[in-house]
Amino acid sequence: MKKLGLNDIREMYLKFFEEKEHLRLQSAPLVPINDNSLLLINSGMAPLKPYFTGDEIPPRKRVTTCQKCIRTPDIENVGKTARHGTFFEMLGNFSFGDYFKEQAIPWGWEFVTVVMEIPVEKLYVSIYEEDDESFEIWNKKVGVSDDRIVRLGKKDNFWEHGLGPCGPCSEIYYDRGPRYGCDKADCSVGCECDRYIEFWNLVFTQFDKDAQGNYNNLLNPNIDTGMGLERMATIMQGVNTIFEVDTIKHVLDKICSLSRVSYGEDTKIDVSVRVITDHIRSVSFMVGDGVLPSNEGRGYVLRRLLRRAARHGKILGIEGLFLHNLAKEVEKVSGKAYPELTEKLDYIMKVIRIEEEKFQETIDQGLILLEDEIKQLKSKGLEVLSGKSAFKLYDTFGFPLDLTKDILEEVGLKVNESIFAEEMKKQKERARSARSSKDISTWSEDPFEFLDGNTLTKFVGYDTLDNESIIIGIVRNGSAVQEAVAGEEILLLLEETPFYAESGGQTGDIGQIISETGIVKISDCKKGSLGRHIHYGTVVKGRINTNQITSNLVDKDRRIAIARNHTTTHILHKALRDVLGDHVSQAGSLVNEKRLRFDFNHFEKLTKEELYEVEMKVNQIISNSPIITVFETDIQAAKEHGATALFGEKYGEIVRVVKVGQYSTELCGGTHLNNASQAGMFKIVSESGIASGVRRIEAVTGINSYNYVNNIEEDLKTISTLFKTKPDNVQQKVEDTLVKLKALEKENELLRQKLNSDSIGDYTENCKKINGIPTVIQVVEQLPMDDLRDLADKIRDKLQAGIVLLGSVNVDKVNFVAMGTKDVVEKGFHAGKLIKEVAKVAGGGGGGRPDMAQAGGKNPTKLQEALEIAKEIIEKQIS
Repeated sequence: MKKLGLNDIREMYLKFFEEKEHLRLQSAPLVPINDNSLLLINSGMAPLKPYFTGDEIPPRKRVTTCQKCIRTPDIENVGKTARHGTFFEMLGNFSFGDYFKEQAIPWGWEFVTVVMEIPVEKLYVSIYEEDDESFEIWNKKVGVSDDRIVRLGKKDNFWEHGLGPCGPCSEIYYDRGPRYGCDKADCSVGCECDRYIEFWNLVFTQFDKDAQGNYNNLLNPNIDTGMGLERMATIMQGVNTIFEVDTIKHVLDKICSLSRVSYGEDTKIDVSVRVITDHIRSVSFMVGDGVLPSNEGRGYVLRRLLRRAARHGKILGIEGLFLHNLAKEVEKVSGKAYPELTEKLDYIMKVIRIEEEKFQETIDQGLILLEDEIKQLKSKGLEVLSGKSAFKLYDTFGFPLDLTKDILEEVGLKVNESIFAEEMKKQKERARSARSSKDISTWSEDPFEFLDGNTLTKFVGYDTLDNESIIIGIVRNGSAVQEAVAGEEILLLLEETPFYAESGGQTGDIGQIISETGIVKISDCKKGSLGRHIHYGTVVKGRINTNQITSNLVDKDRRIAIARNHTTTHILHKALRDVLGDHVSQAGSLVNEKRLRFDFNHFEKLTKEELYEVEMKVNQIISNSPIITVFETDIQAAKEHGATALFGEKYGEIVRVVKVGQYSTELCGGTHLNNASQAGMFKIVSESGIASGVRRIEAVTGINSYNYVNNIEEDLKTISTLFKTKPDNVQQKVEDTLVKLKALEKENELLRQKLNSDSIGDYTENCKKINGIPTVIQVVEQLPMDDLRDLADKIRDKLQAGIVLLGSVNVDKVNFVAMGTKDVVEKGFHAGKLIKEVAKVAGGGGGGRPDMAQAGGKNPTKLQEALEIAKEIIEKQIS
């Protein structure tokens, strides 16, 4: 048996199926495209789901892939066992209604026994217990003896997910030998021990399960296979676990070297090494595919993996930030197969480093909180930390339970693990409910499913904005109809359409569809199953019928306005990379007739100078009048042209390339200008942050940019009139006025302070005694918090021994300040507790130290009432 590297196995598999006339597709990103049912791609089949459902036409009926995958249900077990991992690669060959079992089974056996040269005596296969057809092929055609074919039940060998396509499975197993077994008499294929490894699952999607539970035969059955690449590598390299496979071991060895530990000598150390090894692989690939750390969704998965790995680094004694440097080791062994790791390495490292820095700050805060909890436990003579407190440390500060336990054990304390487990269970249930509420059906619904699968829409809108066609389908209120009349809202399908359907960030076209009997006003156009262009409209005159010939008119002015913004978005993307660096990549966009919105990966607010440079560069390109050229080619040729892929787009074998002169080259299915000069002027209207590491630019072009500048000019004229100056002198006039205003404010402040100082005697003379302690409780007219605090401080100093409580209304808000001298605090006075109760009456809150506290309130009418309760509170405190 050959000893093959993981990268070699991947290439041999893909090449084998290419020779069987399969199209090799690149791995899809880990972020699902147009699929809300998944946070992250978790199988080889997941990105191809639209081809299986018939919603999209596959680029070829035979496809092979090696797909990046992330699975996190068992994240807590990663590291604790040598089996579990979050990142893996799934090899697969797929047939969309082409070949079936007769080809899939023999090809699987051929690859395993001929190409991989795995001895036949080491192999077993399993089939679904009722699948006699597969048994015959394995036994009669392939020649596998019947004692090596195991029939298993529905739980093990039948794939289904709710309603829709489903079918039996057949799996191939490798026998590692008795020393890996459980020594049970009935140990065989399907046993939970480590002897028999299932490494390839062949799914035969031949049924369609309906709502009544019937399994109906599919007209065109499909093949969906999955082979775990890392698992196959363990077999081919004769190692025990995936962590010993060459590419993964490279990363593991680097971690051992960095932490100065040896793998395989200490169980606790091994757990930490495995956690970091697995998680840095997941993190590197996730960031490379555009995932950024956050507190929800896939961003939370990324943050959790990063922080878990960082914590285990601390356990190993690794000082400082280290994970971002490990991303280089992942790139070394996987960059050739996944070029995005190489292309975005600097960006990946930067994202990881920033998150490491944030976690360093967070974990330090958590340690302070835990130390405070320990002090409180000891002061009360308790020995067990509450499970809720431990869970807060875990959920808010990223403290694993093991870390909390370790710290507590060092000081002779424990944690209530059962309550912690209950809180963890509640969190998982909340997460599960959140996922369920966001999930869509595994197999999506199609409003035009009543039409034949070959009934498609031809888009002609690149070349014309009006054409004649035939209505091939009308849907009203979710049901197919033959006719629609004035006033009815409908979905409409044409044989050919010039209307662009919303995709790639570009909004759909609007316009009119006219027949000899009626007119439909089109308000939107979106893509449905099989790429059909679904027109959203209202019949505004007469009636329309299926099979009618129509004249289809796209709103020309709106389309050209959209094209201005779309072409300029391409120029902006390149300009941002020129000014900020190659790490900039698109994270989303929206292009309509009014403005463009462009989201991109960058870690800090753009400076005034950077924004100016980007804006100037875009306008320079527009003024140079480069011609826009569009052509179709294969994906490899497009890459050789230097084409950049756009966010959220799925690309087939043939792609559309849009070039703006020699400046910008991108893959894009949108509509564009003929010449960049048609964009007119480009003007940035805003730049902002929308997520960690993601910035957003909004801009206008053409007549919209003229209107934007014109509105600013009108505002400037109005301001000039108010300041009684000319527009070109308004800045100086405003600056002079601000200087005068600041001087007046300072003068006013000095006068107010003098007035307060002069009135201190009035306050102290009118003080009352509460339980023998001089106390000033007073309403002060319109003082901001700083001045109120300064006044209270002076009154306290004048009293030398006593309590001060002041309240003031300032700009529709209430300010409170409470203070007490040291001797009063020793008698039980607590300013923080007093102010909290007082502010509550005025609809506010606050707190502070025993000797000084401040608070705010929302209800000025309650100021006097709030101060009146103070006397009773003070009496209780110092009684």
